[in-house]
Amino acid sequence: MKFIAQIDVMPMKEILDPQGKAVRLGLKNLGIQEVGDVRIGRHITLELEAADERTAGEIVETACKKLLANLIMEDYTYTIEVLA
Repeated sequence: MKFIAQIDVMPMKEILDPQGKAVRLGLKNLGIQEVGDVRIGRHITLELEAADERTAGEIVETACKKLLANLIMEDYTYTIEVLA
């Protein structure tokens, strides 16, 4: 079966996010005062082949833990959908 995994990698809340701070300052300079905190992360889409959704999840977990996320500084979440 083919699956699509949508992965979001974000800095941990305890970690400073200089990119987010720069964007927040830029928004305020544009007159957009309503924005609170800004965090900048990455969105990754993987198309993969697996026997079932559980196996696809294991593949995505391995990819995140070993390559896509720096577990010291980043958290990740993902969803998996069956490709039609």
